[in-house]
Amino acid sequence: NWVGTDITLPKDTLEILGPGDFLLRLYRYASPQNESPGNNPGRDVSAKAASANDRDVDLFVAYFPSQRAGDTIHSPRNCLPGAGWSPLESKRITISVPGRASFPANRYVIGKGVERQLVLYWYWAHDRGVASEYWAKFHLVADSIRMNRSDGALIRVTTPLKRGENANMADERLLSFAGQVVPILDNYIPR
Repeated sequence: NWVGTDITLPKDTLEILGPGDFLLRLYRYASPQNESPGNNPGRDVSAKAASANDRDVDLFVAYFPSQRAGDTIHSPRNCLPGAGWSPLESKRITISVPGRASFPANRYVIGKGVERQLVLYWYWAHDRGVASEYWAKFHLVADSIRMNRSDGALIRVTTPLKRGENANMADERLLSFAGQVVPILDNYIPR
C-alpha cells in the first residue's frame, strides 16, 4: 500500500509552469503490518524524512486545461537539466496495464553529483498515453480540431536510486506504481 504526502510547489516553479493544475505527491510504501497508524506513530513524517526511504516514489501531474502558444506542457527533457539534473541514460519503455491499451513512456536515469534517480514520464490526454512530445503536439492539434479541446497532462514518476541499488529493482518499483496510477487518471484528468 502506498501512502502519499502532498508537497507544495514553490511559487517560482508555478510561475514557470504557467496556468494549470499541478500535483506533487511523495508516496512511500507502507508494508501491511504497518497499515494501522497506531502501529506506526511516525507515519506522517515530513517529505525530507520520507525521502530517506528507498521505496519512495514522487508523482508529479501537470494538467493544462487549455494549451495555447507559450502555455503548453514543459518537457522534463528541458526542465530536469534546468534544475541541475543530467541525463545519464534514456530509452523508451512500454507501460502495460491489464484491461487497457499499452503505451510508450520515457525512462531516464538522471544524476546530480552522487545522487541518482530513475524517472518515467509520458503525456496523457483523453485516455491516451504517448512518450513523444511531438506525438503529444500532433494529438493536441488533432483534438483541437476534432473535439475543440486543447487540454492535456504530463505524468512523471520518480524514485531515488540508492547507492548500489540495482536499477531493475527501481524499474519494478516505478512500473508497479505507474500500473496503479494509470487506471485512475481518468478520474482526475478529463477524457
